[in-house]
Amino acid sequence: MSYAATYRLGTRLFWQDRAMLLASVVTPVGLSVGLPVLMRHVTADGVANATQLSQGMTSILLSLTAFMNVAVALTTRRDQLVLKRLRATGLTDGQILAGQIASTATQTMILIALCTVAVRLLADVPFPANPLVYAGAVVAGSVVLATLGVAYTAVIPRTELAAAATMPLFLLAAIATGVMGPIRDVLPAWVGSVLDLLPTSAVVHAIRTGEVALPALNLAVWAVVGIVAIRLWFRWEPRRS
Repeated sequence: MSYAATYRLGTRLFWQDRAMLLASVVTPVGLSVGLPVLMRHVTADGVANATQLSQGMTSILLSLTAFMNVAVALTTRRDQLVLKRLRATGLTDGQILAGQIASTATQTMILIALCTVAVRLLADVPFPANPLVYAGAVVAGSVVLATLGVAYTAVIPRTELAAAATMPLFLLAAIATGVMGPIRDVLPAWVGSVLDLLPTSAVVHAIRTGEVALPALNLAVWAVVGIVAIRLWFRWEPRRS
């Protein structure tokens, strides 16, 4: 086996896991398309509101399709000793994890692109004003969130708790980008500043404003955090009780 083989394995398992498809594909895609379409037709300034919401929904796709999916998938494979068996095939640890990260990030990028086209056709949401910044933010965000999802498995004790354990990032990402309404407006200012440090917030900020420097720095820092955490704490088999 090689890196390409682990990439193909991750992709195949991504689409064959029916339980995770509902949580990490059907639900976020449905929300990312359905809510902007609804906003387009029920508000006075429909297109502007739908555009703002559609951009914010990118954080939902990143937190569910990239972060949650890879965290749940690797926790399950760890507890079923699949990861331990993969290490016996001659693959390096880096190849196993890099293939999973790349596969998950690719699926996330594809879904975000499809949602962008769908809201353009169904809700008149314009395509990004700066396609290069948009593409760069989506690619970088998908890779970073998948990397953080791998690192996060270290704090998940067992498979049954994996999905629930990832919900805090989903909720914080939604609040930070305004997807759940004006909740952020009633929070203390310092809480808003903390929420802006999330990698999902950096991606949405880049998409909305076209700014590159600060979002790139944010994502680079989170990438380093994820890689270091993986090297220090990632577990290849269940913790002995």
